[in-house]
Amino acid sequence: MKTKIVKRDIDLQNLPPLTDEQRARLSLLAKIPDSEIDYSDIPPLGDAFWKSAIRNPFYKPTKQATTVRIDADVLLWLKSTGKGYQTRINAILRDAMMRKHGLP
Repeated sequence: MKTKIVKRDIDLQNLPPLTDEQRARLSLLAKIPDSEIDYSDIPPLGDAFWKSAIRNPFYKPTKQATTVRIDADVLLWLKSTGKGYQTRINAILRDAMMRKHGLP
């Protein structure tokens, strides 16, 4: 079976205006107090869930080109271990970011 993939680009800074129907629905939803929201179909996510949670294997962060000034000896060390030194720089920085925020 052939599937048709539809891709849409959305400019989050320039969203289309809401219709009158959408505004009316949002207005009704905003008036519902939190105490009346039914969460019974959503299981609680306790510590056990988060301990066994894994990152989405299909997640691939967007890369952004930048210029970084690195000491010559550090760059030489990174390049000395073979191809992929930019990937290693990213991994080192990601590890530092995760440790800073206490993430696994």
